[in-house]
Amino acid sequence: MPDLDLALPFRDLYPFANHVHPTPAGGLHYLDEGPRDAPVLLCIHGNPSWSLLYRQVVTDHRSKMRCVVPDHMGCGLSDQPSPEEFGYRLADHVANLESLILELDLRRITLVVHDWGGPIGTLALLRHTGRFERLVVTNTSLFPSTRIPRRIDLCRGLLGRIAVEGFNGFARAAVHMAVTRPMPARVRAAMVAPYASPRSARATWRFVDDIPLQEEHPSRALMTELSAALPRLESLPTLLLWGERDWCFTTAFRDELLRRMPWASSVGLAEAGHYLFEDDPEGVRAALEEFLA
Repeated sequence: MPDLDLALPFRDLYPFANHVHPTPAGGLHYLDEGPRDAPVLLCIHGNPSWSLLYRQVVTDHRSKMRCVVPDHMGCGLSDQPSPEEFGYRLADHVANLESLILELDLRRITLVVHDWGGPIGTLALLRHTGRFERLVVTNTSLFPSTRIPRRIDLCRGLLGRIAVEGFNGFARAAVHMAVTRPMPARVRAAMVAPYASPRSARATWRFVDDIPLQEEHPSRALMTELSAALPRLESLPTLLLWGERDWCFTTAFRDELLRRMPWASSVGLAEAGHYLFEDDPEGVRAALEEFLA
């Protein structure tokens, strides 16, 4: 079972009930707030964040929507299986999300995705399109790319792995480098807390290792499949909500998505970085409320 006590020191930031979805590799933690018969707001995080990233979105919308926010396996309050027990590839995370959607029988879903949550969530959507009503895409990629910042590429080798798994280097760096305004100290502490040991930080490095830069990479074919399938979403109301000062998923990624998804509307948050939910919660709130209306 996941270590749900990890959330206790941060209950003022994370005042939600914990739920666990069983999978063959361990327990997948998720939030499930709001009326069970309401339309669903399904929020999918990336690396190295966790469901904490969506705390304000859940608080804003749980009075009228069922807000479901999973932690990917190895992340947040979910279990941390070994690589022998769980593959930590894109396909594995998609399978877990599909399992959760079907187990909870989620319908009338507005999907919100960020970072790695982009391909994970959108692939699940494409396999169950009848359950989804809207899509909100934030700072991610839904197509293969060889564009990678040097500071992330450095994490992919042996020394990078030691820094990420041994010293929580990826999550600790992100709370400073993924924002344009300083995070409060308690938010920083809460964001990195799940990744405090080599065992618990393995998922953050595995996500970095799973970036499919080369054609022969195990996850490249799935990213190519996702990119080719985007036209199937033409009838789905779509919003691209972008932190425009993100040095990782820059506005070039947003512009390419607009080229591939010309039906989408776009809202840019001019002063927000990668963690746009932290940098401009008011801007996020306003954009989501207008889109959902």
